Amino acid sequence: MPRYFFNVHDGRSKLDTEGTELPDWQTARREAVRLASGILRDEADRLSFGEEWRLEVTDSRGLILFQLDFCFTEAAAVRSYASG
Repeated sequence: MPRYFFNVHDGRSKLDTEGTELPDWQTARREAVRLASGILRDEADRLSFGEEWRLEVTDSRGLILFQLDFCFTEAAAVRSYASG
């Protein structure tokens, strides 16, 4: 079974050195979405506007198969709340 690695880059890279055996890349994609949702849930207080981070999934050779990109962007409506 192939091994997939889930690396998080958020200003301080967290590289997955063990990986996870999964049947195929589609299953790895679903696992990446679950992992990202957990990070968003658990790290919500730490994440701030303007901050970018990504979760990349690689194969055992280090080839990036896909990545999920996140950026927290402040809209004009938030600025009006802060000044009002």
